[in-house]
Amino acid sequence: MKQKNKDKTEKTNVMRVLDSLKIPYESHSYVPDATMTGEEIAELLGEDPTRVFKTLVTQGRSKAYYVFVIPVGDELDLKKAAAACGEKSIAMIKQKELLPLTGYVHGGCSPIGMKKAFPTYIHEMALLYDRMFVSAGKVGYQIELKPEDLEKAVKLSFADLV
Repeated sequence: MKQKNKDKTEKTNVMRVLDSLKIPYESHSYVPDATMTGEEIAELLGEDPTRVFKTLVTQGRSKAYYVFVIPVGDELDLKKAAAACGEKSIAMIKQKELLPLTGYVHGGCSPIGMKKAFPTYIHEMALLYDRMFVSAGKVGYQIELKPEDLEKAVKLSFADLV
């Protein structure tokens, strides 16, 4: 298992967005490994995997795009996700579409600071925690913030998604 970085975390675009909005956060970095799972990243951070969230991008039958933020150990329930955004069905986008669409690469996708604002839904479990983790927009970087503060940075809705 790779080690958590002790060095100062470099600023990512996500951090710059949060700074500009005066939203408090704590940054964390680790030495990334292409084979690491979300659960392994949570372990590396010394956190419960239910507090560490991944960002998933989907496309509805209507061709609209949607962003879902769920705990790293869970799987997105596509039926619940479609119901949350009012679509008949949704599907995950292809990995090659992620960077041109959002500006982020696989493993470094954040709900904050995408190229375009998409309807965003976060699993309601986030409300149980005073602080949660999401990607800081670059592989090897995470930010820790309050769910309410994430809501200030991104127009989002809370829903049962897993």
